[in-house]
Amino acid sequence: MEHRKIVKKICLLGDGGVGKTSLVRRYVFDLFDDRYIVSFGTKVVKKVLTMGATNVIMMIWDILGQKEHPKLHAAYYKGASAAFVVCDSTRPETLSSTPEWVESFQKVSPDGALYLLVNKSDLSSVISREQVAKMTKSLNIKFMETSAKTGQNVEEAFGDIARLIIGDAS
Repeated sequence: MEHRKIVKKICLLGDGGVGKTSLVRRYVFDLFDDRYIVSFGTKVVKKVLTMGATNVIMMIWDILGQKEHPKLHAAYYKGASAAFVVCDSTRPETLSSTPEWVESFQKVSPDGALYLLVNKSDLSSVISREQVAKMTKSLNIKFMETSAKTGQNVEEAFGDIARLIIGDAS
């Protein structure tokens, strides 16, 4: 049986240092590195996920987290089917930035699926689940706690977003 192929662009957004690159490395290569490496511009990697009779070819865009570049961000969002907004469970200001990231993505890709990843769940969180639930309810998006270090919920998050995407493509 021939698999149907769907190519979809997925962006990872969020403040610097929240673990976007680490999440991508964990998901695509099953690797983790404690060293922080600043992303400049964007890095694109490909991952093929087989879901039933469909191969979802995910082009994952790891986008720089510096907010000083809104025009650059907008250019990277064009054509995206979905985005993960990532915050760091140990830094509340990164959760506070979530609406800004969501709004900037929705201006360019209004039909794109959005998901909040509360990363670094392996560390002591200073953000409560209630705060996250309130934020995501107001933005009408789902959330999941992840850890790029341990791999907690990383596969599940990407699988969920792929299901949202192919649900749109069916």
